[in-house]
Amino acid sequence: MYDIENYYNAKTIAEAVELLNEHPEARIISGGSDVLIKIREGKMAGTSLVCIRDIKEIQGVTLMESGDIYIGAGTTFSHITNDPIIQEHIPVLGEAVDQVGGPQVRNIGTIGGNICNGAVSADSAPTVFSLNAMLRIADGKGGRMVPVKDFYLGPGRVDLHQGEVLTHVVIPAKEYQGYHGHYIKYSMRNAMDIATLSCSVVSKADMEKNILEDVRITFGVAAPVPCRCVETEEALKGMPIGEELYQKAEELVRAEINPRDSWRASKDFRIQIGGEIAKRALIRTIELAGGDQ
Repeated sequence: MYDIENYYNAKTIAEAVELLNEHPEARIISGGSDVLIKIREGKMAGTSLVCIRDIKEIQGVTLMESGDIYIGAGTTFSHITNDPIIQEHIPVLGEAVDQVGGPQVRNIGTIGGNICNGAVSADSAPTVFSLNAMLRIADGKGGRMVPVKDFYLGPGRVDLHQGEVLTHVVIPAKEYQGYHGHYIKYSMRNAMDIATLSCSVVSKADMEKNILEDVRITFGVAAPVPCRCVETEEALKGMPIGEELYQKAEELVRAEINPRDSWRASKDFRIQIGGEIAKRALIRTIELAGGDQ
């Protein structure tokens, strides 16, 4: 049983904002893969819902003339994985969201819902952090753009105010052009399990000079919010590509992340795994740039 008080279906962004302001107690729903579970479990019993599933303005992927990539918040994981723009320019994001749940969940779940859920285990989160994504939020008054790194406030809490709707995830051209990425999810099962620990690495390498120009390393489930290893990143920039680089990445990551103990895994185990998957992801990004390993 789903204990739902009222259900409102918005057809436009403006209508969604209006409905949310008229019914401040209402929650947004799109695919429902998170919200409906919480309602069924009684955590959100008796809530009212504003459905944004039919809003065409927030669906699909667009490559702008500037090179910026706009991903509609209502775009499903399956669409993102198979979208030719994603495949050509930021395949790491398609690969990451292709590890969300099973096929049924990926066919209904949306990237906007995954981000707004605020879960540190969200498969999209480490990659959008490593791509320095911006979030376009509508409020009926001109809206605002928020760096994804500032959007997560804590476990299950995000910077989305009353009457606001996340409409697009924006990947600026300068944040992906010339970069390669790889995402690794460690979980207890190979399929349909949330991450015990996850890591997304995005790097830019000068293969002629054999130098790592830039790198971004983001973990999921290593802190209360997705965690960029900024100290590790700064230490690795400019290093020659080779075993010393990979070993240093492994060691520095282990010193920087601070995961917690849980029934899924101990803190020490997550730290050990964290260094290994960061190293493997970094190696893979160099391979994608044309390096040999």
